[in-house]
Amino acid sequence: MDLPGVRAYSLGIINDAAEFALWLSPHILDSTVRVLMTVVGTPKEEADDYRDILVEMAEASGGDVLVPPRTIHDRPDHEDNLVLDLAAEVGALLIVSEDADLTSMSPWRGVPVLRAREFAGRVDAMRRHRRR
Repeated sequence: MDLPGVRAYSLGIINDAAEFALWLSPHILDSTVRVLMTVVGTPKEEADDYRDILVEMAEASGGDVLVPPRTIHDRPDHEDNLVLDLAAEVGALLIVSEDADLTSMSPWRGVPVLRAREFAGRVDAMRRHRRR
């Protein structure tokens, strides 16, 4: 499965809202739109629509969009700390990220930092086990 497929599958898992709540921050949403436009080449209108869908999925999953207080200064990269601020604020059980700096520090304070492919694989394994 290619990376866009894995990301789509990961979003499908969140959309099911069976096992996880999706928590986002304005920073994460803005970064997602920026990457879609500059790296993937997605037109602004489509990137903004994707952002709106992510917000709806977060709310439907029992998560939300919030601005966490600035409390984490573990990383030299300010943007990484913003993601960790959100994880700390909501008591995240895991973080899903494609950022190599974040994934390389897994676990962070006991919280696994997984790539989308790892997240999808673990959920698949958990669901297969539960069906037995």
